[in-house]
Amino acid sequence: MLLGFVLLYLVISIGIGVYAATKVHNARDYIAAGRSLPLYIVVAMVFATWFGAETVLGIPATFLEEDLGGLISDPFGAALCLVLFGLFFARKLYRMNLLTIADFYRERYDRRVEVVTGIAIALSYLGWVSAQITALGLVFNVLSDGLITQPQGILIGAAVVLIYTLFGGMWSVALTTFFQMIVIVLGLFYITWLVSGMTGGVAPVVEHALANEKFRFWPELNAVAMVAFVSGLITMGFGSIPQQDVFQRANSSKNEHVAVWGTVLGGLAYFLFAAVPLFLAYAAHLVDPAMTARLLTEDAQKILPSLVTGHLPLAAQVIFYGALLAVIMSTASGTLLAPSVTLSENVLKGFVTRRKHLSEKKLLVMTRWVVGVFAVLVTLYSLWSLERQTGIHEMVENAYKVTLVLAFVPLVAGLYWRRATTLGAYWAIGLGLVTWIPLEFAAIEDFMPPHFAGFLAAVVGMVVGSLTGQRRLQPA
Repeated sequence: MLLGFVLLYLVISIGIGVYAATKVHNARDYIAAGRSLPLYIVVAMVFATWFGAETVLGIPATFLEEDLGGLISDPFGAALCLVLFGLFFARKLYRMNLLTIADFYRERYDRRVEVVTGIAIALSYLGWVSAQITALGLVFNVLSDGLITQPQGILIGAAVVLIYTLFGGMWSVALTTFFQMIVIVLGLFYITWLVSGMTGGVAPVVEHALANEKFRFWPELNAVAMVAFVSGLITMGFGSIPQQDVFQRANSSKNEHVAVWGTVLGGLAYFLFAAVPLFLAYAAHLVDPAMTARLLTEDAQKILPSLVTGHLPLAAQVIFYGALLAVIMSTASGTLLAPSVTLSENVLKGFVTRRKHLSEKKLLVMTRWVVGVFAVLVTLYSLWSLERQTGIHEMVENAYKVTLVLAFVPLVAGLYWRRATTLGAYWAIGLGLVTWIPLEFAAIEDFMPPHFAGFLAAVVGMVVGSLTGQRRLQPA
């Protein structure tokens, strides 16, 4: 019966997505929803897209295994990204009337920078989308009591998300995420009310966590720990700023005011509401200590679903899994569309138009093909990550290393430093890449995170390359 209700929810979501396809008439509708969305829709999209599988399953698992400091990248870094983007990037980018974030690199630098950053941005989504698809596989596995294996659940989940994203594009994302945000908020608040009744309120759970030092946040006062802490914060705090999904939500707004505050308010809502899954998962310590201890050694990501399935009534289970699916699918649809749009608009379109003109209709067809191909790649990556036993939180955290190293510095310099040049962008990308990749294989993580070293090298490359290029242009 529970699985039947969940399947009904999936059918409703697909129906909304298919209805959204009727609003798509050209590539701009598909990618940016005609730049017509009001504030409440943009806030809902930002919140629901970022409030994904890692927030409900991955972050609580990390909190249970480590402490609050283990969440520095998400939700702290993720919320920082959204607030920074809204305050310092949304208005400037909105005024440029771009279609994708990678268009900025072409306008400010050149086609080569556009292609490299476009590929980097698209590749970064493999980890994030795969985390959502992996979570869908986990949900189907738990719901079916093992009848559906997690790999089979991954295939089912990927197919569902692909169907309603493929046809409706950004309109599909907008309408489904607004519906799903309502389900997420109401559903999780209801579950929290039930669970707090079982624990004697919120205070006993907080007191138990305090007694076990789970709220330790700041790093130890040594260079290695502090560098790791800062690196964790900026990996998502900076690395997720040059991302198509963040830009796409702001760019779909009906005006620049909505672009700014829709992103900021969505980020703040995400940060505050991320505390709800933490409370629910940690409450399992009081409700069922034996189950919690067992799953901490097996798979901490299953603690919250197991708590709901084993201790709450059927109605609450239906609401929880409906909310969980809303969480996952709202993120998966948006993050599946974003890299596909970037690849088609900023990488493939340039090669095609060298031979012939590409109409809006043909661009729309090509984008949908790329969505389908990227969905296949994501599914394969999810199955591979499952074999390697990569956690959902880790998959999301790893996703932003590439954009932190390759795309963030050229974006900030291009917007805020007039002396930034194309040569500086080349140097930033090249020096960041040749620093980061070898260090990944050198295994120096205990001394300095390789992607943090790559980020610092990109900053140096931008400054040196830009100033060198300007001296060359000066008359003798």
